[in-house]
Amino acid sequence: MSRDSLGWGNVSTTLAPAEEEHATGRIDGHRWSGLARNADADRVCSALLAPGRMGVVITGDRGVGKSLVGRTALAGFGPDVYTLQLRTSGPGAATPYGCLAFTLARLPQSSLGSPTAILQGITSLIREDAAGRQCVILLDNAGALDELSTGVLLNLLQTRTARLVATVQRTTDLPPDFYWLITSGQLAEVRLANLTEVETLGVLQAALGHRVSSALASQLHQLVGGSPTLLQAVVSEQIERGNLVLSGSVWTLVDEVVLDGRTALEDIVRARYSRETPVAREVIEVLSCARTLPLSRLARMYSPGIIADMEDAGQIVVDRTDRHLVSLGDRYLGDIVRNWLSVERRLELRDKVPGHQESELGELTVEDLLAYAAWTHDCHAPLAPAHALAAAGAAVRLFDPKFALKCASSLNPGDSEWAEGQLEKSAAYLQLGLPPQAMAALDDVTERQLGALPAEVFADLIAAKVDSMAWLEDRTGKVPELIRQARKRLHELSVNEHPATAEELSRAGLCLDLCEFNYLSFIGDYEPMMERLSAAASADGGSACPVHRLRSSIILMEALCMTGKELEARKLLRVIAGQLSEWSTIPRIQENFAWRSFNVLLFSGQWRQSIDMLKGASGRAGHGLHSGSAATDLAVGVAYVYAGRGYLALAPLLAAIAQLEVRSSLHSLQQAYAAAAFAYAQTGNSVQAAVYLNRARSADGPARFAVRTSADFCMDMASRWLGDPEAKDRLVRSAERHFRADRYTLAGIFMLGATVNGTAKDFIFLADIAALRQGPLAELSGVIAAGSRAKDAPLMLQAAELAAALELDAVQARCAALAFDFAKSAGLSASASAAHTMLEGLAESVPALPVMPRNSGPVLTERERQIATLAGNGVSNRDIALEVGISVRTVEGHLYQVFTKLGVSSRSDLLGLI
Repeated sequence: MSRDSLGWGNVSTTLAPAEEEHATGRIDGHRWSGLARNADADRVCSALLAPGRMGVVITGDRGVGKSLVGRTALAGFGPDVYTLQLRTSGPGAATPYGCLAFTLARLPQSSLGSPTAILQGITSLIREDAAGRQCVILLDNAGALDELSTGVLLNLLQTRTARLVATVQRTTDLPPDFYWLITSGQLAEVRLANLTEVETLGVLQAALGHRVSSALASQLHQLVGGSPTLLQAVVSEQIERGNLVLSGSVWTLVDEVVLDGRTALEDIVRARYSRETPVAREVIEVLSCARTLPLSRLARMYSPGIIADMEDAGQIVVDRTDRHLVSLGDRYLGDIVRNWLSVERRLELRDKVPGHQESELGELTVEDLLAYAAWTHDCHAPLAPAHALAAAGAAVRLFDPKFALKCASSLNPGDSEWAEGQLEKSAAYLQLGLPPQAMAALDDVTERQLGALPAEVFADLIAAKVDSMAWLEDRTGKVPELIRQARKRLHELSVNEHPATAEELSRAGLCLDLCEFNYLSFIGDYEPMMERLSAAASADGGSACPVHRLRSSIILMEALCMTGKELEARKLLRVIAGQLSEWSTIPRIQENFAWRSFNVLLFSGQWRQSIDMLKGASGRAGHGLHSGSAATDLAVGVAYVYAGRGYLALAPLLAAIAQLEVRSSLHSLQQAYAAAAFAYAQTGNSVQAAVYLNRARSADGPARFAVRTSADFCMDMASRWLGDPEAKDRLVRSAERHFRADRYTLAGIFMLGATVNGTAKDFIFLADIAALRQGPLAELSGVIAAGSRAKDAPLMLQAAELAAALELDAVQARCAALAFDFAKSAGLSASASAAHTMLEGLAESVPALPVMPRNSGPVLTERERQIATLAGNGVSNRDIALEVGISVRTVEGHLYQVFTKLGVSSRSDLLGLI
């Protein structure tokens, strides 16, 4: 049976396009569903209209958007179709005609005498309401349908009074009669899956109307498990709370996602929570407060059957580690349920958990201790000082600085743990990018308290002071003296009677050595420490402490790269990478390695590997995922800019800028602005390049040496690209400064940028620097210097090939443009053709060439150009004559003129020159 014979032929099923969204981010539920599920709604419409079908059953997990897809599909039919929306009251409901209660109430008394009379009365009433139009019934939660309602709906389908769109998690949940219609093909099934991460990003950008970073989309996707319904609720709540804001043209989070259930999300959670058994509710409450619990401890509280049923239903998740940690399947559920619970209820639940008695707390693991501390904090109850200090340290190690501050702040100056608590507080403030507050926390430790500290804790506190002072302009110069005085104190302890053992004093001394290495690398003063650093990293003559050797090796790796020993640095990088898995429990070791490795790979020309290094090493863990995404986005953008791929750099850079602008405490904003200016310059957008260049110049502030150097380079390169006559001199001066400090790699990078239009003197300096370096980037610089000085086209083509091997598009374009000029001047047609072909291949990725070819060659007439193009593509003289409409002799005459003007001798040389 056709659509037309059923009266559906003139019904439009085209979904209305989404309207442009305002920056408020308020999104209508139907609109959001359309964005997320247009294709699924089309599938429902197609199945509903198929010949011989009575309707469609939409299946899928909770929160996948089944009801919204059904409503979106029906909305596409418009007023030509009468729709009736029904909903069952939930599992276990036994109310007869429950979903038809409102329709039943409209029946006259005469139609209520028997089930048959009711069936006929409801059928007649629906037909009257439809007034000759086709009718579609949308039935939510069809799995809980009562028997009498099932009979009425089956009659409506079988008499063709209506078609059905039903929603249910699984077809096996349907009443038997409906399930039979599924198996017989009279009802179609449309199965919905959760959104993928890519789909989540697309929905967010379409719904919010502006750019959304992939990191933010990934975080929200993980939070809601790909559910479009929950995604809408979470996004709406975060916008209403002012936590999700539009910064420039990018949506970003101001702070961590906190779900307090003040909006539609609470309604969703309450609806699900109300359907659970009392025991399942208590399990949810316990895990909401605990965040995670070992399965062994949870099994001591609840029966294995309850736990297994909840795991099968996806309500809880048991991880695959040795401890089998149990958590809620949906994180948002725990956040909201926890906010419902009174303080008394939270305390009651905490005291039920095995292992939470005071005598057992010393046996808790780091994860259990953090969970206990968070639970205790939620109860507004005090933590014992020793537990508060341990929890603060664990939170710092897991990059949860805000919780670390909560724990450390519960300590009082009179507590014996106070000084160490201030140490953890300082570390937390530094993780938040707040060095003045970190310094203030350490300054609160009195001399008396300092003198009472064990030697190793004293050294740790000095190292923390150095980390903080390095960021403060008025105190960074005092660091060497602070370290000298600390060493003096350790020496005094070693010669005087002191309870500290020689081993403890040795470890304290190593801590001071390491903090000095870190400080010198922070300010970029590598050469003075190279001998000591190499010795500390050596397995032969170095420290007996393997962790100290590893940390020293990581710093040495970066120092070798900066001082021109790029190949040695990369070799050491591979050695460390092979050892790192053995030391994964060492605090911050993997983050430190990842970011220093990024610098090593980027500055040695391996930009693609530098991006790969950041995958899986965002530098954050725990709840702080979005905090690390700004640094990662920025690093990826900088790598693309260094590669000359501004068109790829802009998306991650703008995402990083949006995050950095709403967190003024972070110290990389100038670098982000500078890199964006350089990226815009590379794409030929001089207006935006100038805007971001001005922002970079006004955003000066404290930064690590590598970050500050990168910002200076990007600013000067953007300025040079925009035609600033002083930019080249600034690049040369920077190169000379790095050269004097033995930072040959950086000197070479700056000089490579300065010599885009360099003098003979500049190229001599570039060659001298290259001779002091290692690796492919040094080789490339040397060939560019030699080829540019000699105006040697083959050498410049060789340089272009070296740049291509490193995927440095802008450098390759520069070399190819110079090769073309040199070849044209020397009459080398083959080299000119090769250079021209290379430039054409780079036209899309490098729209604004760093060097424009000066020699465009002799001008051909229009006819000569036409004939030369055909000849270069292999067309014979006879065919050219027929194509153009001239004689073969005239074609030969034109080709003679072309060959003479271009200095070529064969037709194959023409391709690429025209």
